Amino acid sequence: MCGSGRPSRTTDSTHGKGYWPNLLLNQPLPQKPNLIWVSDITYLPLANGEWAYLGSWMDLFSRRIVGWRVDENMEDDLVIIPLRNALQSRQPSSGLITHSDRGGQYVSNDLHELINLWHIRPSMSRADDPYDNAFAESFWSRLKAELLEGGTFLSVDDARTEIFEYIEMYYNRVRKHSSLGYKSPEQFEQEYYTKLASSVCR
Repeated sequence: MCGSGRPSRTTDSTHGKGYWPNLLLNQPLPQKPNLIWVSDITYLPLANGEWAYLGSWMDLFSRRIVGWRVDENMEDDLVIIPLRNALQSRQPSSGLITHSDRGGQYVSNDLHELINLWHIRPSMSRADDPYDNAFAESFWSRLKAELLEGGTFLSVDDARTEIFEYIEMYYNRVRKHSSLGYKSPEQFEQEYYTKLASSVCR
């Protein structure tokens, strides 16, 4: 892998802005979409030795990536823009839990505005406990193993293109999960809504 040292840390948990409690402790997995979304940030190695960053939001019911963004820095928009887009697209009911680690991107004023506007219940992992956000961490491991295979992206634009194809064309639509009965996230959600519609029509 090309590279020049370690990337910047993807989160700064010493921001001093306070933390939300972990609402997922002892919480069962959701039984329908748009109840719990989890988020994280990871780094993407570039061929020139620099780094790009990927922020995403996953629906914990179907493991579907409902929002994501690739950028050359870790500004707050890395998680705010994909969250805003996902909210507008999926229109969750009040009470959606959004869970993340303790990074500064998740306590910004702009994110707080979204939280208040959509009546979201924010949640954060406990200090130094990656298992509290295990689903997001697992997605990063899977993406890097299947897409990068130890290599690098040619550029930030190349990373955006490759990540789009991986998430939108493969992971969400095609990739089967044993935890979903060997269905893809999109198929799992479609089956849920089909069953819901048939039960209403009875």
